[in-house]
Parts: sequence; structure tokens; C-alpha cells
Amino acid sequence: MMKRLIACVAAGMIAGAAFAKLPPAPPMSDAEKAAKAEKDAAAKAKGAADLGKAEDRAVANYKKNKGMAEPKGATMAPKKK
Repeated sequence: MMKRLIACVAAGMIAGAAFAKLPPAPPMSDAEKAAKAEKDAAAKAKGAADLGKAEDRAVANYKKNKGMAEPKGATMAPKKK
């Protein structure tokens, strides 16, 4: 009986800690906001540059291989009735 009571109390403490809320983050200063905006803009520019490079590689690969090659002898002859 005592072990059961201890287990219930421990479970209650763990559950209480799991549902506890953290305090809100302190407001950002103007300098922190500017630094964050600059960092986000740099990350966005880098992402756009990387996307452009990937698109260029895809186009070069497509032009090199001319898309899907048509198999030999795959020309369609008109059907006779």
C-alpha cells in the first residue's frame, strides 16, 4: 500500500513538471531585432543562390542528355486498314 502511494505521488510530480509552462522570452531590443533581420535576410539570399545553382545544374544535365532519349526503332508506322 505504501509503495503504491509513493508511486502515485511520484507520478503526479512528474506529470506536473511535464505540463508546467515556461516564462515568456524577454522582449528583444532594437539591436537584436536588426541583427536577427540581417541574419534572416542573409540566409534567404543564400537559399536563393543555392536554388539558382541547383536549377542551373539541372538545366545543364538536361541539355547534356537531351531529355529522355527515344529508343531506336520506336518510330510509329501508320496503321493499314
